[in-house]
Amino acid sequence: MRMNIKTTFPGGLKVSASSGEFTISTDQPKNSGGDGSAPSPFILFLSSIATCAGYFALAFCKKRDISTEGMELNASFERNPESHKLEDAKLVLTLPKGFPEKYHKPILRAMDQCSVKKTVLDPPNFEITLD
Repeated sequence: MRMNIKTTFPGGLKVSASSGEFTISTDQPKNSGGDGSAPSPFILFLSSIATCAGYFALAFCKKRDISTEGMELNASFERNPESHKLEDAKLVLTLPKGFPEKYHKPILRAMDQCSVKKTVLDPPNFEITLD
């Protein structure tokens, strides 16, 4: 399945990406010369890891009619200051009160199905060209 994203440059250090009916805006922080008006692309990348895993936790609960009240996913990341590459990612799911113990391992397995995480672990080929 081919997916296309159109990227535009609305001014300053802002970069926008559009796919279908959605447009995602990015900017650089003020200390990097941007306006700080939107998340940086790297923050969006990290957020995509967390929200993807969160989606699978949510879907797991909804399928079993388990309340998600109080459920929260916290993600922490370590980035190499020299290479700027992600070195470590940790996701911690706080379960809602009364969450059945028999589902502890299964919800972790569900979160492990995140396609963003899978792509990080087995990266695609990249080709950058000019038109």
